[in-house]
Amino acid sequence: MIYCVVPRELADELYDKLAAHYADDPDVEVIVDRREGERRKGPATAGEAEQRETRDRRRPRVAGDFPRIDP
Repeated sequence: MIYCVVPRELADELYDKLAAHYADDPDVEVIVDRREGERRKGPATAGEAEQRETRDRRRPRVAGDFPRIDP
């Protein structure tokens, strides 16, 4: 399924046109974006931003060399 998402601000102008354009394609559905605001919230204060710790989540590399493989 492919969703053709139309921004709410342009829905009056574009929704009907896009729905008619994709009417024959059962794999496409035209929808209007209903989100009202940003879901992510920034830190409430500057102090919180300083406390946040960024880590490297990758595993450390194994020490040593790989054994040689003879062809």
